[in-house]
Amino acid sequence: MNRTALIAAVAERTGLDARTAAASLDALLDTIASAVADGDAVTIAGFGTFEPRHRAARAGRNPQTGEAIEIAASVSPAFKPAAAFNRQVSTH
Repeated sequence: MNRTALIAAVAERTGLDARTAAASLDALLDTIASAVADGDAVTIAGFGTFEPRHRAARAGRNPQTGEAIEIAASVSPAFKPAAAFNRQVSTH
């Protein structure tokens, strides 16, 4: 399912027009992305948790030259599905 299909499905299930459903989806995704970027976790009961995951700096190797390099610390977004979401997906 792509973004357009998701908007159409939300519009159909909620009775909203496509423009309003698109604005709602955009607002939801922007709010989640902003919160995670600020270091907060966003938990949606029955669905899951979006959170930032911190990776420590570490040593690595350049695969072309074999030279040792330092890989900088980073933060990346992660999603942990809720048990109810896992059950729903595994039964289909």
